[in-house]
Amino acid sequence: MTAANPQPDPPAENRGPYESRPHNVGALLLAAFGVVFGDIGTSPLYAIKETFAGPHPLPIDRPHVLGALSLVFWSLIIVVTLKYVIVMMRADNRGEGGSLALQALVGTAAAGRKQLAVAVTALGIFAAALFYGDSMITPAISVLSAVEGLQVVAPQLESYVIPATIAILIVLFLIQRQGTAAVGFIFGPVMVGWFAILAILGIRSIALAPEVLWAVSPHHALAFLLHGGWGGFLALGSVVLAVTGCEALYADIGHFGRLPIRLAWYLLVLPALVLNYLGQGALLLAHPDSIENPFFRLAPAWAGMPLLVLAAVATVIASQAVISGAFSMTRQAVQLGFLPRMTIIHTSEREIGQIYIPFINWVLMLAVGGLVIGFQTSSNLASAYGIAVTGTMLISTILLALVMTLLWGWRGRRTTLLVALFLVVDCAFFLANTTKIPMGGWFPLLVGLGIFTLLMTWKAGRALLMQRYRDEAMPVDAFLASLSDRVARVPGTAVFLTSTREGVPMALLHNLKHNKVIHERVVICTVTTEEVPYAAPEQRLESFLLAPNFHRLVLRFGFMEDPNIPKALAHARTDELGFFYEPMSISYFISRETLVPSSRPGMTPWREQLFAWMARSAASAMEFFHLPPNRVVELGSQVEI
Repeated sequence: MTAANPQPDPPAENRGPYESRPHNVGALLLAAFGVVFGDIGTSPLYAIKETFAGPHPLPIDRPHVLGALSLVFWSLIIVVTLKYVIVMMRADNRGEGGSLALQALVGTAAAGRKQLAVAVTALGIFAAALFYGDSMITPAISVLSAVEGLQVVAPQLESYVIPATIAILIVLFLIQRQGTAAVGFIFGPVMVGWFAILAILGIRSIALAPEVLWAVSPHHALAFLLHGGWGGFLALGSVVLAVTGCEALYADIGHFGRLPIRLAWYLLVLPALVLNYLGQGALLLAHPDSIENPFFRLAPAWAGMPLLVLAAVATVIASQAVISGAFSMTRQAVQLGFLPRMTIIHTSEREIGQIYIPFINWVLMLAVGGLVIGFQTSSNLASAYGIAVTGTMLISTILLALVMTLLWGWRGRRTTLLVALFLVVDCAFFLANTTKIPMGGWFPLLVGLGIFTLLMTWKAGRALLMQRYRDEAMPVDAFLASLSDRVARVPGTAVFLTSTREGVPMALLHNLKHNKVIHERVVICTVTTEEVPYAAPEQRLESFLLAPNFHRLVLRFGFMEDPNIPKALAHARTDELGFFYEPMSISYFISRETLVPSSRPGMTPWREQLFAWMARSAASAMEFFHLPPNRVVELGSQVEI
C-alpha cells in the first residue's frame, strides 16, 4: 500500500465492535473525551510544575519559560498530533490498536524472517509489559496530584493528602467489579467540562503576560535546547509528562474509531491543553512564587475547592481508563498465549470490551497504594512515570516504521525523514528520563522486566509443552485401529478438549483406560486464537470426519473475543459441525496437567519452576471456555517439561 492511498476498510466480518455496528459520531465523540483523553487531559496538573521545580529545576525567567512552553507545544504537535493522531492510527489490526495488536500486525508482515519476527515479538511484549508499569503509576500520580491541591486551597488539611488519596483509590478499585456502564455516561460530559475549565483558566492567565504566545514559534524550543546545555536536555524528562496518555489514542481505535478520536483532539483537547500550559507559563512570569502548584494558582481563591473536586473526579476518570486498558491488555495476552488462563468477568451484556479481571484488579490496587505510600508526593512519582511512557513510545515508533515499510510499502526520502523525526524525539525523551532511574525510574523498569519474564516464560513453556504432547501423542489412525468391538459404546457425545491438532487427547486415553467405555460420538476439539481481533464467521469452525462418529473440530477466535465453546457450537450449522448439536447430550472432557520440571533440554530450572507455578495458578478450562459445570469431566495427568 502506498502513502497516497488510504487503507481500505476491513471486511465487515473482520471489524471490531466500533466498525461492525451502526454508530453515532456525536455520542462516540462525547464518550471519547472521557475514556481516551483522561490521562493526557490531567497532565497539566503536574507537567509544568515538574519542568521548573522537579529533579532538574529551571530558572523562572523569560527565555526558560518560553523555551519550555515551546517544547511542550511542539511535543503535542509532533508526538501526539503527527505521530499518533495522523500516522499511528492508520496502523490498526482490523480495527484494533494497542501494543499487542501492533505486534501481531507487524509479526504477520515479518513472517518468514525468523530473526525479525523474534525481535518484533520481544519488542511488542516489552511494550505491553511497560504498560503495566504505566497502569500502576497513572492512578497514583493523577489522583495524588489532584488531592495535593489541598496544600493550596486548604493548607490546614495538608496532612490529609495521603489518606484521602488512598481512600479515593480504594473506592475506585472496589467498584471495578460493577463495571463502568453504570457511570460511564457521565465520563464524557465531565471531561468536556474539565477541558473547558482548562481553556478558561489558561486564557484568564495569559492576560498577565501575553508574550507567552510567542512560545508557539519553534525557534524558542531550539534556542532552549542549544543554549540550555545539559540542563536543557534534562528538562525533556519533565516536558514529556505533557504527552503521557497518547498511547490511549491508538489503543482505543476499536472502541471509538478514528474520526471521533481525531475530532475530539482537534476541536477541544489540543486547544484546551495548549491554552492551559501557556496560562501556567504566563502565571510563572508574573508570579514566580506560584511554582509550588501553578495549576491550582491559576484559579481565583473562591474557585479553589470546586476546582480541586473537579480535578479529583477527572483523575479518577483518567485512572479508570488505564485500569480498563490493563484488563483489555491482559485478555489479549491470555488469548495470544502469553499468560495463563484467568477469570474474566463481563460487566456488560452489550459491550464486549467491558470486562473485569479480579486478579489484575487487586494486584493493581496493592501496587498503586504502595506507590502512593512509598513515594509520598506527585513530584517523586513523576520521576518514575517518564521512563515507562518514553520506553513504550520508542518501541511503538520502531514497530510503526516496520509497518510503514513492510505493510504499507512506503519508501523514499519523506518516509525516512518522518521516521527519523519520530526516532530522534522519542530517543531524546527516553535518554533524558534515564537520568531519573535512581530517583524512581527503576520501578517501571523493574515491573516491565518482571512482567516481560512472565510473558516470555509462559509462551516458551507452552511451546515446549505442546511439543511434548506432539511427540508423545498416539496417532489417531493407530488409536482407531486399536479399538475393539468389545469396548462398550455409551449414548451421547463426548467433546475432548486438546491444545494440539495432532494425536489423541490424553483425556480420551485415560477415559478409555479407566472407564472402559467410549461414547457413541467422539469429538476432539481444539481452540486456537488468531492474531486478529475478531475471527471471521466463515472461519470460526473447521470440522473433519476422522471415522464414522469420530470428528476433529477446530474453533477459531480473535484475541479480543470471548472463547465461549458452547455458544460457538450452538451457532454453527449441522452441516458445518458434521453432527447434530444437542446440548444436553454432550459431555466435555478436559485434562488438568501437573507439570514436573525435569533435566530434559528446554528452559533453565528456575524458568521451569516459574512456568509450573503459573500453570498451577491458571483458571480452569471449564471457566475460561464457559463450559456447563454439570457436564464437565476433568482428568489429571503428569507431564515433564
